[in-house]
Amino acid sequence: MLLDTASLYFRAFYGVPDTITAPDGTPVNAVRGLLDFIGRLVSTYEPTDLVCCWDEDWRPAWRVELVETYKAHRVLTMKAGVAVEQAPDGLLAQVPVIIEVLESLGIARVGAPGYEADDIIGTLAARAHDPVDVVTGDRDLFQVVDDARAVRVLYVARGVGKLELVTDATVVAKYQVLPEQYADFATLRGDPSDGLPGVAGVGDKTAASLLQTYGDLAGILEAAVDKSSSLSSGLRAKLAAAASYLAVAPQVVAVATDADLPDFDPALRPLTDEARAAVDALAERWGLGSAMSRAIEALEAAAGAVG
Repeated sequence: MLLDTASLYFRAFYGVPDTITAPDGTPVNAVRGLLDFIGRLVSTYEPTDLVCCWDEDWRPAWRVELVETYKAHRVLTMKAGVAVEQAPDGLLAQVPVIIEVLESLGIARVGAPGYEADDIIGTLAARAHDPVDVVTGDRDLFQVVDDARAVRVLYVARGVGKLELVTDATVVAKYQVLPEQYADFATLRGDPSDGLPGVAGVGDKTAASLLQTYGDLAGILEAAVDKSSSLSSGLRAKLAAAASYLAVAPQVVAVATDADLPDFDPALRPLTDEARAAVDALAERWGLGSAMSRAIEALEAAAGAVG
């Protein structure tokens, strides 16, 4: 199970009242919400391995160099030459606590310099030899879905309690494209939430129709310069106008599958007595109460099932 961690703790922050605080008054709603998510997901899907995939760089320079507008609207300020993402102070203060909690529970937290969590997920999914569940609220990760390799997405856009299981058929039903076409589909239609303009005048239906006819973006661009193709003059003009964008955007939209990752152990294992004592102390310090208890119970049960 690969967690798009920031996607989950942002969702927890906005879904759990900020009146949930530690004994010292520090908000811990995102921490407790994330623990509840983990407990529920692990209890329901019983993974053998669990990885919290991490944004070491939420707006990688190499993506910005290709598409300058990439996530530009989310930049709050620049600090030491690094873009700082807009986020509530109440959430930012909880991120170090989340890190401490994950470490205390022995949950692998994996990131890599210059890469987003999506890239960590893409790399691990590509390397996996066993079934993979990707937990995210980000549609971009539909591109990793692969029934043949048992890679699916648990899509939490409506909440963990109402998550949607995304397989090949789900992507086709939603967008009329295959998962392996999804990155090209997203490139064509654009994504305002990521600052990707897309091709002006090309929306979901047109993008899907083009991919159904020509297979992939390369095939579409070949047709655009082939006078004998059935592509309309209007679409040829739109694609030509977006030529500079289309030359670079696919590299931005596609999740990496070859990120250089550190060594880590994703296996779920029971806590030692020493680790349990440390977890209990941490839970008391931050007032994590039943959320921590439920997470431990789920993790211990999954670890026990693995043997």
